[in-house]
Amino acid sequence: MAGALPLGDPAPSDGRLPADLPIDAQVPFSAYLHIPFCRVRCGYCDFNTYTSSELRGARQDDYADTLRAEIALAKRVLGDAGALRPMDTVFFGGGTPTLLPAGDLARMLETAIDAFGIREGAEVTVEANPDTVTDEVARTLADAGVTRLSVGMQSAVPHVLAALDRTHRPENVRAAVAAAKGAGLEVSVDLIYGAPGESLADWEASLDAALALESDHISAYALIIEDGTKLARQIRRGEVPRPDDDLQADMYETVDSRLAAAGFEWYEVSNWARSVPDADHRSLHNLAYWRGNDWWGFGPGAHSHVAGLRWWNVKHPAAYAQRLAVSESPAAGTERPDAASHLLERVLLETRLAEGMAIVDLPEANRTRVAGLIADGLVDAPAALRGRIRLTLKGRLLADAVVRELTD
Repeated sequence: MAGALPLGDPAPSDGRLPADLPIDAQVPFSAYLHIPFCRVRCGYCDFNTYTSSELRGARQDDYADTLRAEIALAKRVLGDAGALRPMDTVFFGGGTPTLLPAGDLARMLETAIDAFGIREGAEVTVEANPDTVTDEVARTLADAGVTRLSVGMQSAVPHVLAALDRTHRPENVRAAVAAAKGAGLEVSVDLIYGAPGESLADWEASLDAALALESDHISAYALIIEDGTKLARQIRRGEVPRPDDDLQADMYETVDSRLAAAGFEWYEVSNWARSVPDADHRSLHNLAYWRGNDWWGFGPGAHSHVAGLRWWNVKHPAAYAQRLAVSESPAAGTERPDAASHLLERVLLETRLAEGMAIVDLPEANRTRVAGLIADGLVDAPAALRGRIRLTLKGRLLADAVVRELTD
């Protein structure tokens, strides 16, 4: 289970939005559907997920109908606020969405489409554990309107998977990708680098395996040690080593060069999409987050954002179900970030993108700092001349330092 929810203001029990909320009907709208179930908790994970022994009063087989009740509530709330818009993207995340029957995922998607509508050509993604994807599952998802499967590969090396507490069999990644492609789905694979005991050679082996899958998109995330996780406790006790920053930097440079040579382009610090004429293989749903669009997060612990207002749901599936059973909003808290917080978030997110951030969107006093970042080799000079802050490879490795310089 994840850590504590953010502090914030009390959320209204009926879920209504403030009357003065400056909703722009032209801003794209997305839906995130959180499936909080996992067979085993990975040692590094601090997401809001639950194994069967932790559900305490909640049932996986009731979950689809419970989440559909929140969709009905969202339709009413957004309709009352004049903010109903068709969905541009939908994302089933977790947890492990494919632990639920594919038919349950299909019913949730159908309910969301009935409630909000969906744009032609919209991206609909389902995250999947490789061991849970069969030809039948992939076909059912595709028939329901899913367009993309995101496969949690993480590594192709057994001892690295063991260090991460991943239980899937490496060979099942190939089977899952084949099933998805056979059903006409686009495929993304997720990798993690810097696990305890992982060498550069191990990482290169995982990259070889990922490229052999011929997917459309690859995500590669540095392992981060989150407080409260099993891995954090193991490191604190000295049982496993802390990730080596220099090795992780070498691993990042390796993945960037290897993917570029294979025809992928980076579009966000940790994400690469296959470069194909007249096709966009980027994760459009994640771009919606990074660009600050509107979205409603369904499910326990899910976060939402509409017109600068943020709110988050109660964490436990049982508490979530109890609220909706009596027609109450599952929201636990809400906030409207102040100008300084909004600027920090905007710089943090937009500078991670290859398209960069407009220099004019910085406060005037902060714009002069871009020259120093160019001199340090962190920001691309030609892009800056065109008015954009675009990170160099060195800048991507030191992205947090760039953000601090631009916002302090």
